[in-house]
Amino acid sequence: MVWLQQNDYFDPDRLNMPVIGIAAEMGQHDSGFHRHNMGQLLFTRRGCIKITLANQISILPPTRVAWIPAKTRHRAEMRGSVGYRSIYLDTDLNASETALLSNQSEVLEATPLLQALLERIAISSFDSDWSQGKGANLLAVFFDEIREARREPTLLPLPSDRRLTPLSLEQLPPPLHILAIDIGASEKTITRIFHRETGMNYQQWRQQWRLVKAIELLAQNKTLSYIAQELGFANDSAFVTFFRKVMGRPPREYIKNYTPNISKN
Repeated sequence: MVWLQQNDYFDPDRLNMPVIGIAAEMGQHDSGFHRHNMGQLLFTRRGCIKITLANQISILPPTRVAWIPAKTRHRAEMRGSVGYRSIYLDTDLNASETALLSNQSEVLEATPLLQALLERIAISSFDSDWSQGKGANLLAVFFDEIREARREPTLLPLPSDRRLTPLSLEQLPPPLHILAIDIGASEKTITRIFHRETGMNYQQWRQQWRLVKAIELLAQNKTLSYIAQELGFANDSAFVTFFRKVMGRPPREYIKNYTPNISKN
């Protein structure tokens, strides 16, 4: 493991190791688009990380971990104080274990045990022996937890059609009839574009945007009233009902179960 300063350059592919962990305390940071030959598990102890892939975005709060397969082009953006952690896996040397992970990016729920394992591996020294003894036992439990982890529908697919360029991803997307006026295309055309490029109709996509944005605001400790207003819900209750229906639990329960920070000293 290495503790990085915010602007340090780090290339895991140069180390030729099967498992690599890094940790950093980040303020505002943008990695820019890049890729690794190793697979990456990305998570945060505090704050949230915005992950952008070729045609998807997601928000990663402390209770979730993102899997980014080897050679996947991606970008990580952080705002405010973030306890950044990454684990890089050589998918050739760990072939039997990493076969448990998808060849597509995905977001997994991190139980308290999985969070503890992620932290332990992330802060382990670079010369740790993962092939036998304590290291091998730790990895075995880790991959068991990864296998059992709940996969979450928190990746938002992005349309690429140039007619949708004016559509902001930072503010609540307008209703379909307003969007049609804004971009000068019919509602039927917009619906066809979204089905083709995201697999959803526009209303479904807008609801998915609300979900991803809600997770970001929850990770920032915004009140339910604030989130409901920002996302265009009539009141707190309407927002909580929406969130529970999609995620199977109320908003505060979704975000609460993460462990306290561990000092690097």
